[in-house]
Amino acid sequence: MEREVHQNNEKKPVLSRTADEKQSLVNRLKRIEGQVRGIQKMVEEDRYCVDILVQISAIDKALNQVGFSLMERHTKHCVSHAIKAGNGNESIEELMKVMKQFAK
Repeated sequence: MEREVHQNNEKKPVLSRTADEKQSLVNRLKRIEGQVRGIQKMVEEDRYCVDILVQISAIDKALNQVGFSLMERHTKHCVSHAIKAGNGNESIEELMKVMKQFAK
């Protein structure tokens, strides 16, 4: 199968992320976390609604970038591996399901 399933039913990727990949994702998420804290401060300071909405839009785009990055890696490694192993249908269905959720 395209992913390992461990004792607690947690799925693991076929190919672990490199240290650089992990650090890049963590750095992006920390920046997003800082942006969210910034919005919280803006609300507390009763800042102009449009300014807050612009920042929310920026966070939304940043999260989408993280998501697309993860989706690309998943497709290139996990889905590709499943297809080569002859059981790609399940993996493709799973990918399509998450893409639909992502697009909402």
